[in-house]
Amino acid sequence: MEFFDNHKKLFGTAALLFVVLTTFVAIMPAIRNQNNNQPLPNAEPLSADAVKGKAIFIANGCVACHTQQVRNVDMDKIWGGRPSLAADYADIHRTDLWRNTATLMGTERTGPDLTDVGNRQPSKDWNLVHLYNPRIVVKESIMPAYTWLFTIKKEPSKSDVVVNIPAQYFNGQDGKVVATQDALYLIAYLQSLKQTKLPDGTETPAFLYKKEEKKAAAANGAEPDGQAIFTANCQSCHQANGEGLPGAFPPLKGSPIVLGDDLEKYVDIIMNGYDAREEFGVMPPVGTNAQFTEHELAALINYERSSWGNNGKKVTPDEVKKILDFVKLKAAK
Repeated sequence: MEFFDNHKKLFGTAALLFVVLTTFVAIMPAIRNQNNNQPLPNAEPLSADAVKGKAIFIANGCVACHTQQVRNVDMDKIWGGRPSLAADYADIHRTDLWRNTATLMGTERTGPDLTDVGNRQPSKDWNLVHLYNPRIVVKESIMPAYTWLFTIKKEPSKSDVVVNIPAQYFNGQDGKVVATQDALYLIAYLQSLKQTKLPDGTETPAFLYKKEEKKAAAANGAEPDGQAIFTANCQSCHQANGEGLPGAFPPLKGSPIVLGDDLEKYVDIIMNGYDAREEFGVMPPVGTNAQFTEHELAALINYERSSWGNNGKKVTPDEVKKILDFVKLKAAK
């Protein structure tokens, strides 16, 4: 029993056992995983601004409500084009020697998953408005307002990034809302979160538990739900009532683009975005990011042309396809 009475031998053996177990159970498997799981060939590292934005994301506790992992179940398909892979996280490094905040996969979705938010919502203007007060663009949101990441200036300089906030959310203050550098860093990080495409020839992992009713609807030739497409891709900016937000996002209700005869311009705006209005922010290429088919695009256009009092001409998928092919060809040039 001398071994148990000698504290040096007892604690020395315990320490040695701990080191051996840590080496075989944690360190060696980690090294093996690091060697086996390389980043995807076309994965882009975070920019310097995005790295700073990630630190702000962590400091403000965003990881408590947002995950960054697309599970291989059908309900996660709205968050990315495929389930997440080990390679998606292989090039993410420690914050520093003492802090291992490399991956921010999260454990709870109080808010939506952010794995592909850089593609789902690439608009800088929308992200800034949403960060200032989420209720402006999503009335039901329970996300806190990060107003301390903004400042009020009576006369912003040319280099300042002015955020167009509707008057009812401005509390009667004199001046304009200007994004701080920290807000811009955070937005840079959010815009960098894009699911990397797999190399050509690599089979995309399928989502599990696919809903059979979707297959049945497609087999029967059922047209997509235009309202559902609008809700998922357009409502956050243009609002459920189609009236947009003054000074931030244009209305679709009574819009000359929506109700006009220039279908090519209409399709081009949806697919490739728009940046020719001083009074509104830049619209991202929503249709291209969501990979709209002619059927989905026609359903969306018909919904917008027949809602909120609009009474526009209905279009067919065949009409849209001809224009869609031309618009894609023009964008490629």
